[in-house]
Amino acid sequence: MKIVRIEFILLLMSLLFLPACSPQSSERPAATTASETPDSAAHSPATEHGGGPVHWGYGEDDGPASWAALSSDYVTCASGREQSPIDIAGATTGESMQMSKDYKAGSLKIIRQEHVVDVIDNGHTIQVNYDEGSNLRLGETVYELKQYHFHAPSEHTIERRHFPMEMHLVHQSAAGELAVLGVLIEQGNHNPAFEPVWANLPNEAGEEVHHQHLAVNVDDLLPVDHGTYRYRGSLTTPPCSEGVSWFVAVEPIKLSADQIATFASIFSGNNRPVQPLNNRTVVLDRVAERVAE
Repeated sequence: MKIVRIEFILLLMSLLFLPACSPQSSERPAATTASETPDSAAHSPATEHGGGPVHWGYGEDDGPASWAALSSDYVTCASGREQSPIDIAGATTGESMQMSKDYKAGSLKIIRQEHVVDVIDNGHTIQVNYDEGSNLRLGETVYELKQYHFHAPSEHTIERRHFPMEMHLVHQSAAGELAVLGVLIEQGNHNPAFEPVWANLPNEAGEEVHHQHLAVNVDDLLPVDHGTYRYRGSLTTPPCSEGVSWFVAVEPIKLSADQIATFASIFSGNNRPVQPLNNRTVVLDRVAERVAE
């Protein structure tokens, strides 16, 4: 009887302690999701546990070195093999690529007219939305200009040399493919073409300034020479998605010291470091200009 009573007591004690040891009592983190953004254009951001957006930036804890760890949607920032920006220290000429089946001639169509301007401080850069039909054509694929924005200092470098700023003109095809025209900015004379935007910059993050009749001519923002360095790369911000066609203008444009300082007073250090080239080919080429179809 004593043996039976002891076994009963042990069984009862095991039942009392079972729930605290059950694997079902452990918490599991919620999955995160993200939508691709055209280099800071408006799409849904990745979300963290609790439903809030995943915060990323350029600081010590949320900067480029940490992006891949912030969200499972950002792992390409660390694992990708065709990441942007890059250091440009040599290029194959376009003429030598003409016989390649992968080579597609590029052309640029610029709409020379005033356009509606939405200037946005999105927390990472100053972005200007554009909807007047300028496009970039690569082979038979047409990419419409959606927005342009700025980084300081430049993201791309030329033989390890940074420029004070860089402008990215983001184009998107009907299928969602991206092509970005990067323009390096160096210090020089005052550039009046940028004044309509520079005189109406937002005052705080998240602010959107809408201007119905500002005379902003995209053609005036670009260098006269349309020579470019072309390569396959990625978004330079999370989620760092690859498959982006990059065109970096060979000839930089100029802004005055005051114009550069005006932007730097709002954003400074919003540049991702250069990424390994990983055997990619950089092509020195010229984008032909198409004034009309």
